[in-house]
Amino acid sequence: MKSKVLLSAGGGATGKPASQAAKPQLIKEKQTTLGLYVTAKEAYEMWKAEPERVKILDVRTPEEYLFVGHAEMARNIPLAFVKYQWNADKNEPVMKPNPDFISSAKSLFNATDTLLVTCRSGGRSAMAVNVLAKAGFQNVYNIIDGMEGDKVNDPGSMYHGKRMKNGWKNSGSPWTYDVNPELIWISTRQ
Repeated sequence: MKSKVLLSAGGGATGKPASQAAKPQLIKEKQTTLGLYVTAKEAYEMWKAEPERVKILDVRTPEEYLFVGHAEMARNIPLAFVKYQWNADKNEPVMKPNPDFISSAKSLFNATDTLLVTCRSGGRSAMAVNVLAKAGFQNVYNIIDGMEGDKVNDPGSMYHGKRMKNGWKNSGSPWTYDVNPELIWISTRQ
């Protein structure tokens, strides 16, 4: 695997592998306590080089995983669930935390495994990285552009406001709508 050098959040070269350096212009919502970051394309390359050691964790809802698509090898453990209520102040659905998130992660992964965490566009995955770090996981990276990527900010583009800028689906990395029942979240609660 090639050695990668990135710019730090401040703009200077860090000399660290991409996964250990802050990305330039990384918004606060995508930053984590561990400070480990990769793009979707880098995440796929890391997984491809060491699939037994590197794991992809998708923390979106099972509905997003199923209907929007997912990385073929990604294990789905939702960080939160949609309550099917609307928060008018935030203009988004109300979410409730998954009470089994950490216990599920601990049952599937070792604290020393390399986990590459994804969501839609890097915000929920950052929250998940922080929760996992607090639970003792040490090598947890935020996939900063997520599955769908960031929004195009170009009023002249037909893709303005659409998540077409980066992300797993736009990176050329393999993804699917097909579901492996061994990888999607199935609640054991009644």
